[in-house]
Amino acid sequence: MTAASLSLSDHQRAVLALWSEVNASLSAYYKLVTSFGNAELAWQAKVEAWRQLGIHHTHLTRHEQPEQTRASIDKIQQALIEGRYGLLFADQPDYPAQLLAIYDPPPLLFYRGDKSRLNQAQIAIVGSRKPTAHAQKTTFDMAQYLAQAGYIVTSGLAMGVDKRAHLGALAQVDSEYQGRTIGVMGTGIDVNYPNHHDKLFNQIIDQGGCIISELLPHTLPHKHTFPRRNRLVAGLSLATIVTEATIQSGSLITARLTSEQGKQVFAIPSHIDNSNAEGCHHLIREGATLIYHPQQVLEDVNSQLGYNNDSRAPTHLPKSDNDSSNNNQWPSSQPSNSIDIDRSVGKATGQPPPSNIKSPPSAIVVPEHLTLVYEQLDWHGQDLDALIVTTKLAPPQLIGQLMELELLGVVSVHGGRYLRV
Repeated sequence: MTAASLSLSDHQRAVLALWSEVNASLSAYYKLVTSFGNAELAWQAKVEAWRQLGIHHTHLTRHEQPEQTRASIDKIQQALIEGRYGLLFADQPDYPAQLLAIYDPPPLLFYRGDKSRLNQAQIAIVGSRKPTAHAQKTTFDMAQYLAQAGYIVTSGLAMGVDKRAHLGALAQVDSEYQGRTIGVMGTGIDVNYPNHHDKLFNQIIDQGGCIISELLPHTLPHKHTFPRRNRLVAGLSLATIVTEATIQSGSLITARLTSEQGKQVFAIPSHIDNSNAEGCHHLIREGATLIYHPQQVLEDVNSQLGYNNDSRAPTHLPKSDNDSSNNNQWPSSQPSNSIDIDRSVGKATGQPPPSNIKSPPSAIVVPEHLTLVYEQLDWHGQDLDALIVTTKLAPPQLIGQLMELELLGVVSVHGGRYLRV
C-alpha cells in the first residue's frame, strides 16, 4: 500500500480534528455534527458558535488552536504511513457493521492486526480481573471451544478473565484457524495497558487477531475510559458470556449494555460460597441464561441466526501449551470458516459453523470413601494443614485420598492449595 493510498481525505481530517478537539467526547462530537450538519462544517465554525451550543470550555480552548490540531493529525498521518496502526472511519466498508447499530458508535477506530476480524461473528467473554484458578481454566477452555466453532472471541485485554479468553481463542491446533480474537482497548492504540501485557498484545497481532481503540493515540488509562470500552465489547458481539465476576465488577456493565442492545447474556454459576461469582449469580437472578457448557451458547446463538445444530463426533481434541489448560474439560468442535457480518443489517451471514460436538460429559461420581475430603474442598483452595483440621484425618491418609481425587480429575493443586475443578 502506497503513502498516497493512506492519505486522509479532507472529510477524514475534519473528523479527526473534531474528535481530537473534543478529546474523544462522544456527546460533544455528535452535538457538533448534528448542529452543523457534518464534521467539516463543525470544525470550520467559530469558537463562539461552539460556545452557544454549550460545548465544554476545554474543548473551546483546543478549538482556538487549530495549528496544534493540524500538527496532531499530521503525526497520525505519518504513523499510518509507517504502519504503526491503521484507522477506520464509520463511513468506510471495513468499519464493523454491528457497531453502527449501537446508540453511540465511535466515528473512527484505530486498529492493529487483521481488521477483517471486526466484521466476523463475535462472542464476548468477560469477567473478574482476579479470577479463581477454576474460572481461569473454564474461561480458557470456553474461548478455545468457541473459536474452534467458528466465532471470534472478543474481550477487553484486562488481567484475569479477559486475558484467559484471548489466550484460549489463540490456542488453536491448526494455524489456519488462529487469531480468532479481538481486544478492545481502554487506552490509545499505542499505549499497552497493563504494561506486562505487551506479550499478549503482540501475540494477538502476530497470530492474526485484532486490537482496536476509539481513543486518540497516547491516551493513558483512566477510570472513565474502561466503562466506555465495555460498550464496544458488547456492541461488536452477538452475545456476552460472564464466566466469573464480583457484584462490583465492570463485567456487569458489559452485561447490562449487552442486554440493552437486545442481545443475550450468559453467566456461569459457581458455589454459593464463592464471593468472586456473586456477579454471575446476580445476573442469573436478573434473567441471564445459566450455562455450564459452551455448546449451550452455540445452540442459542446459532438458533438466533437461523443455523441448525446437528451434532457429530469431534475429529480431534484441542491441545494447548498453556500452563493450566493442557487438559481441556470440553471436547472441541471442528474448526470452520469464519462467519461474516452483512454490513447492511449487522447480522451474521454465510455458512454456519459446524456443530460437530459431543454432548457435555456426564458428571464424575466421587466414591463414598472420598466424599468427606471432597466436601471440605471449595473453589478458593485450602492448604494441607487446613484440610487436616477440617477432615480430622491423619496426613498420610489425607494425602492418599487427595491423590485419588486428583486422578479422578475433580481436584487440582495450585501453589500448594487443593481446590475443586
